[in-house]
Amino acid sequence: MKLVFAGTPEVAVPALDALIASGRHEVAAVVTRPDAPAGRGRRLVASPVAERAEEAGIEVLKPVKPRDEQFLARLREIAPDCCPVVAYGALLPKAALDIPAHGWVNLHFSLLPAWRGAAPVQHAVMAGDEITGAATFLIEEGLDSGPVYGTVTEEVRPTDTSGDLLTRLAFAGSGLLAATMDGIEDGSLKAVPQPADGISLAPKITVEMAHVDWAAPALRVDRVVRGCTPAPGAWTVFRGERLKLIQAALVTDRTDLAPGDLSVAKNNVYVGTGSHAVELLWVQPQGKKPMRGADWARGVRIAPGERLGAADVR
Repeated sequence: MKLVFAGTPEVAVPALDALIASGRHEVAAVVTRPDAPAGRGRRLVASPVAERAEEAGIEVLKPVKPRDEQFLARLREIAPDCCPVVAYGALLPKAALDIPAHGWVNLHFSLLPAWRGAAPVQHAVMAGDEITGAATFLIEEGLDSGPVYGTVTEEVRPTDTSGDLLTRLAFAGSGLLAATMDGIEDGSLKAVPQPADGISLAPKITVEMAHVDWAAPALRVDRVVRGCTPAPGAWTVFRGERLKLIQAALVTDRTDLAPGDLSVAKNNVYVGTGSHAVELLWVQPQGKKPMRGADWARGVRIAPGERLGAADVR
């Protein structure tokens, strides 16, 4: 088939690579988000998908909005048979959805109908799911509600961050997307409607959702830290400033600390929760680089009675 691939971030690159490498289909063009400012100089930088497509000599389309008539006209000229999508980052209008004969097929990083929305992997980690996966489905105008072509499953490991899990799903899902294109082409694959039961939503994780509540059980604190790593980053407050929490560990044998209370040893720093303590392994103070929790604690010289989670943030 002639394909137009739509995707933007690094997590979409493995799927693009898989389609290019398959040799069975022609990736005629790539659709991605416009160049965005990045780095200290805030200069405009092309998306990872755009960079990979340019390396491969593939035409790159960067509409400001997918409903732009110039973009739609070019898509009609290309006349793709199907448009595979991975984390493109913009809603597709019906005028675009109607162009390819086999529609737009999305690789979504959950086992639909679970975790429909922008942040399925983060929500799976934060909810404590033991199994998740990826699914390919036909895009409709509803939110991730279209019929499903296929799935792959992936275990959520006890120490997984959302970044760890998303990386594994990106590679497992790339094979699924390529196989889905093959099945659509030869007619061996038919999309099956999603069940009405088991629907859950995964909206974008906000900064407030990443704010750690030390009164919650330690297991919940651990899930929030892992689910919000690398983005947007779990955080708490110390001395009126935000402290980013990069990695923590459960310490089940310490139940002597009240929520937010700190205990500093030579090579460790512990925080109380609503159940048992957690150890702060890696943190990032405001305006500084990531550092080991024990190094941070020594540097700030925590005084007796100081705690995490005060309400006043500068």
